[in-house]
Amino acid sequence: MSRTRSRRRPTLATSHPSTPQPNPPSRGGKGNAPRGKGKGRRQYTPVRVGLVVLLLALVVVIAVNVWLQHKPPSPDANSLHADILAGRSGAEVTFSGSVIGDPTDSGGHEHILVRDQVGDTLELDYNLSLGRRVPVHGGDSIIVHGQLYIDPAKVGVHCLHARTSRGCPEEGWIQFAGVTYS
Repeated sequence: MSRTRSRRRPTLATSHPSTPQPNPPSRGGKGNAPRGKGKGRRQYTPVRVGLVVLLLALVVVIAVNVWLQHKPPSPDANSLHADILAGRSGAEVTFSGSVIGDPTDSGGHEHILVRDQVGDTLELDYNLSLGRRVPVHGGDSIIVHGQLYIDPAKVGVHCLHARTSRGCPEEGWIQFAGVTYS
């Protein structure tokens, strides 16, 4: 008895392109045996885990880098003074200063007079409907970030809140005694 099988192929009359064709028989154990369901995946698992860990590490590094670069601006009294002398109303400024007297209220705004390190006197225009009152008194030290305005009669800073009108491109704030008011 011969162990060979007939190699007859189906004729055109019996085969149709849309009918599935049977797999060719294996040749005496030669060739690839069919794989079990999960065998092929096991060898790639360490690679996949490694790629996921690498991707997560990359995301963490990028997030930390963005966080470190998003530090608040540092006070710069000389820059503020130069903006005042040049009449650059609308400039974003950050400075430290000393409060002159107690704040006053006018039309829903708290007005705080401040003298910066160079000696310029500025009025802070803080909107009480957008933030809580800043509990400062004469002689207190504060740090301010906002938008410079120059009127004929006075120089001041407004846009001192995280959410303000459309005329304020950046968020502003006042820091006093370790607390940020915005």
